[in-house]
Amino acid sequence: MAASRRLARKLPSLISRHQRLISPETETPEFNEPATNSVSIQLDPSLPLLPLAVSHLSPPSPLPALPSVHASSPASLLRLLRRARHHPRLAPLDLHILLAAADASSAFRPDHGLTSLLAARLAASRRLPSLRRLLELVLTRPCPCADDSIFACPELLPTFRKAIVAFAASGHITAASEALASLRRVADSPLPAEFYNIILHALCCLHRHDDAILFYGEMTSVYRIAPDAYTFNILINSSCRAEGVDTAMRWFGEMQRRNCAPTGVSFNTLMRGFIRESRHKEGIKVAREMLEFGVGLSVVSMEILIGGLCRGSDVIKAAEVFVEFLGDGMVPEGFDCFELVDALCRVGKMDKAMQVVDMILERNTKCCLSVPAGATVLDCLMKAGKLDEVYRLMWRMIDQGIVPDTISCNSVFEALCEAGRTADANQLRVLAKEKGFEADGETYRVLVQGFGRQGSRKEGKAVLDEMLDSGFIPNIASYNRLLDGLHEMEIPDKPLVCITSLIHNGKLKNEI
Repeated sequence: MAASRRLARKLPSLISRHQRLISPETETPEFNEPATNSVSIQLDPSLPLLPLAVSHLSPPSPLPALPSVHASSPASLLRLLRRARHHPRLAPLDLHILLAAADASSAFRPDHGLTSLLAARLAASRRLPSLRRLLELVLTRPCPCADDSIFACPELLPTFRKAIVAFAASGHITAASEALASLRRVADSPLPAEFYNIILHALCCLHRHDDAILFYGEMTSVYRIAPDAYTFNILINSSCRAEGVDTAMRWFGEMQRRNCAPTGVSFNTLMRGFIRESRHKEGIKVAREMLEFGVGLSVVSMEILIGGLCRGSDVIKAAEVFVEFLGDGMVPEGFDCFELVDALCRVGKMDKAMQVVDMILERNTKCCLSVPAGATVLDCLMKAGKLDEVYRLMWRMIDQGIVPDTISCNSVFEALCEAGRTADANQLRVLAKEKGFEADGETYRVLVQGFGRQGSRKEGKAVLDEMLDSGFIPNIASYNRLLDGLHEMEIPDKPLVCITSLIHNGKLKNEI
């Protein structure tokens, strides 16, 4: 009932708001024309109305009438379309509104602001037939800004680029080529390679490698367009997948002959091709050439190289390459060595894994050693029974701010306590607490029981009191059970007084 009353109160304002969207604006006196001179919007049957994301409604019948004040100038029509963007009746009819205004007056010429807005909306909603009709209107009725200049409209290229991208992304290569040919005829100068790269990339995505090669030949030989680095990156990637990395290397040579500087994408594509074909030496050579060219290794480059070597059963070589690049200071910030460390641990190469981790910690490049990577090495060391290495590595990790998760820390603490090194485990806990580690009840329980087994009652009682202050002891029974483990029950009066005071202070519940 309350929602119905709120809707009833808001209904008049909603009706008036929607009515203003289809009524003439009253900003200037020249717009105050009678509504009887309105032009009816005729729905073009050749333009299918595709549903927009803003409206899932069918086109209204009858169609709304467009007042002539909105068709008087492109600026007024642009204001209408901007305001009607989310209107359930007018939003799907944006192109029909423009065509109706164009049919009403042969002198009506849409400006680039209006056509750019419509091109963006039609491209985003993939209304490709409507987009082609808009381009025809742009070509037949040029923008008024081109009258005062010998050059074409400066916004002509961005408008056509939106259309070409939409055609190519939808797989309509013919429509994209036709739009490119139309733009080539009306443009003042040769088009940049960017427009050709759009169609070239679409052909490669459709696995039409032969057509991509023919299109490149037409681009360079017929239209004399100088390819750029993006053009060759597309061809290199397509050749790697379709013909092999040797063909891609020929395109790489053509790229250098045309004085196009290779980018990181060029090298990464070739490196991935070599790794995919199990030609690891050539892949490593590409990585070294990146350094010689001054491109530098990126995180993606290291993931391609190190990850490919690890998945290609060449884990030792991956570790050697990583150590080499780390020693030269070429490993980029943000690269995670988890895959390398995990692969080394799986094949039983703990010495190599420890060498990698120690070198990372020595150079204070903690960004390369994530918490999962450190926890993996600690788990492998514990399974091998190397508790001295576990203690040393975890101390160094925590000291540099690499604090493992609670479960990993509890596993290490429990292993140390079972080996009679509860004091070492408690030292690690105290150090980790300074770096942000939050212990849970299991952490305290393991330490208290470890001190109890070693007979260290004083240290165990201090941990038990800290556990009590942190709220991890629910009742007296739990407290007594942990206290029995420390053999404090040998003095009958002291524990009773202690427990009674704890109950009065509200730290324990008087329940068993």
